[in-house]
Amino acid sequence: MADGSRTGGGPEAAAMAPERTGWAAEQEPASLEKGLFQDEDSCSDCSYHDKPGSSLRSFMPEGKTLFPEIFQTNQLLFYERFRAYQDYILADCKASEVKEFTADFLEKVLETCGWQAVWHTNVFKVLVEVTDVDFAALKAVVRLAEPYLCDSQVSTFTMECMKELLDLKEHKLPLQELWVVFDDSGVFDQTALAIEHVRFFYQNIWRSWDEEEEDEYDYFVRCVEPRLRLHYDILEDRVPSGLIVDYRNLLSQCEESYRKFLNLRSSLSNCNSDSEQENISMVEGLKLYSEMEQLKQKLKLIENPLLRYVFGYQKNSNIQAKGARPSGQKITHVVSSTMIAGLLRSLLMDRLCQEPGEEEREIQFHSDPLSAINACFEGDTVIVCPGHYVVHGTFSIADSIELEGYGLPDDIVIEKRGKGDTFVDCTGADIKISGIKFVQHNAVEGILIVHHGKTTLENCVLQCETTGVTVRTSAEFLMKNSDLYGAKGAGIEIYPGSQCTLSDNGIHHCKEGILIKDFLDEHYDIPKISMVNNIIHNNEGYGVVLVKPTIFSDLQENAEDVTEEDKALKIQTSGEPDVAERVDLEELIQCATGKMELYARTDPSEQVEGNCEIVNELIAASTQKGQMKKKRLSELGITQADDNLMSQEMFVGIVGNQFKWNGKGSFGTFLF
Repeated sequence: MADGSRTGGGPEAAAMAPERTGWAAEQEPASLEKGLFQDEDSCSDCSYHDKPGSSLRSFMPEGKTLFPEIFQTNQLLFYERFRAYQDYILADCKASEVKEFTADFLEKVLETCGWQAVWHTNVFKVLVEVTDVDFAALKAVVRLAEPYLCDSQVSTFTMECMKELLDLKEHKLPLQELWVVFDDSGVFDQTALAIEHVRFFYQNIWRSWDEEEEDEYDYFVRCVEPRLRLHYDILEDRVPSGLIVDYRNLLSQCEESYRKFLNLRSSLSNCNSDSEQENISMVEGLKLYSEMEQLKQKLKLIENPLLRYVFGYQKNSNIQAKGARPSGQKITHVVSSTMIAGLLRSLLMDRLCQEPGEEEREIQFHSDPLSAINACFEGDTVIVCPGHYVVHGTFSIADSIELEGYGLPDDIVIEKRGKGDTFVDCTGADIKISGIKFVQHNAVEGILIVHHGKTTLENCVLQCETTGVTVRTSAEFLMKNSDLYGAKGAGIEIYPGSQCTLSDNGIHHCKEGILIKDFLDEHYDIPKISMVNNIIHNNEGYGVVLVKPTIFSDLQENAEDVTEEDKALKIQTSGEPDVAERVDLEELIQCATGKMELYARTDPSEQVEGNCEIVNELIAASTQKGQMKKKRLSELGITQADDNLMSQEMFVGIVGNQFKWNGKGSFGTFLF
């Protein structure tokens, strides 16, 4: 640790008792007043007090025995722990120096005696009194407090048994197992906070194999910070639930492999160096070591705040379809929090009535839509009855199913809790969703992602939080008579190579209405987009944005090379389906690339012109892609290209859309 950190360190300047010398005396008065805890919602409530007394809160331990109140320190904020570990406890230490630095820190801030604590294990809680502290071992020397207070899950665990246990431990207990009894004088605030940091570190940050990792790098930067961020991201629901399960499973597997590895290494040290058993054990040891390294790399992927979302996306996008049931039967799943006779009668008449000659169909009832979707196989139908449903987790739909609301969308509300998960994740070949309102709060991921296959959304309401709908490459999305709003990003993101049909929808109050991703790269196919009779309004930016690279301006230099065949590209922009105009591409390209400016339209009489702007820009970009490909073929010595290959016609129908009151206009181009 740096000298400054080790000569007077303490985790919470403001929470420490002012009369204490050493660390506190070396700090500036202003830093003491600010301290590390400023948030009023922090459990510590540790802004500096002029009057004497504890600045920490207390709580009563649960259980049958009436223990004294203890300091509440387990709900500290991220930045409080971050600053404590970075500035005062660990600083720039290596993994092999962690215990030494921690002991040095505790020696400066911990009261060595005169305080009581609750010794808390998985089996019992007992009140003890601390008489000394073994800093090097990170242990406290204790004796049973008077009166004797114990709360045990085992009725035969008497006072005599406890004394024997303490004798076996030489009356030394790990500090992280002690919860300091509350004292309103403020004298033991430092002690309670310091022990909390030690407890949290060894429970959530430290790994048993850390000391064997390379010691060349700063341990805080390499391990503490990413693990601390992950811990709080999980607490705040910012990590997909499936990824959390994976991480904990990987952690358990790695700990088990490391335990086996240590046992094997210990047995090898006691073996005859020439024995056959040792050779076998060496091979097993190498396998265990390799397995452990692979597990550690996976853990680091998830711990890395940038890589974990890539890891999560790959997992969610590879959901395996169940296919048809072995029996071939299709089931109708009915979702209702409460089923009343009138609702059941209406369902039987409207949706569950069997047609003459139709095969018998099984009906299953569920109390929440997530369990119904998880129970689906290929061809199943989920009918959601009116109600407000709160779900935790992702709707992962990998089979071709129908999810429909029985009633009006505003009466059938599915609300998502949990920031880290996508709401609806679609990979099925033909998914149909209708008549439901999806509500998303405080989210990180989008409300609906179509990875591949076809998803149809009809008569739905999407109340978004981050991104709205994402249509990935090779996916097909059809949205009809629906309402989408509230996205902090784009309402709909359209990736290259996808198909997107939008008809009679409202897309409003988003950052951008529709965002069309760059498709000029040689590996990308042109998206097929149809927009008919949509109302795109009140978005902060543009109604529609095309993202493309700055190399698009190179098209202007090649404008004179446009052939007569290119000029034959057709576009349909009028309301009459049989009317098609020939577009002068040279003029179109100059319009699209000459100024490279973003259009803004506020006059209602000009709303329909936004349709033409969008098509013009898409065709101009499509033409450039064709010219780029032609140039590459020419460089390879191919002078005659297939006309079908080179036409690169954009099959779009953009008709009758209205663009109103968008902050920057109906259509814009974003260069990167």
